Amino acid sequence: QVQLVESGGGLVQAGGSLRLSCAASGRTVSTYTMGWFRQAPGKEREFVALISRIGVSTAYADSVKGRFTISRDNSKNTVYLQMNSLRPEDTAVYYCAADVKLGRDSKFESDYWGQGTQVTVSS
Repeated sequence: QVQLVESGGGLVQAGGSLRLSCAASGRTVSTYTMGWFRQAPGKEREFVALISRIGVSTAYADSVKGRFTISRDNSKNTVYLQMNSLRPEDTAVYYCAADVKLGRDSKFESDYWGQGTQVTVSS
């Protein structure tokens, strides 16, 4: 098992940047493929990015590709999401996830979630 706590969210103007952090405790974070998801008001939770256990492989949703970067520091049990060129449509609660995998419905899924951190992008 692993416990996840997100931080770094806030209010930012369009075009600005934020870096989210996900601090893990319990099982060593290197055990898991880690990821970020987000959920906007009235919408379903959607995949944003993932990073492999060692960190050599990453994947991104088309909507954030080229703007967001996921990284990890296993020595600190921490995963990051650097968000640049933010847009109002990026406004959502962002969730850290552990043990991200491709589900049978061909969508990324996870069994371990943080509480989420709010990101609001103003125009």
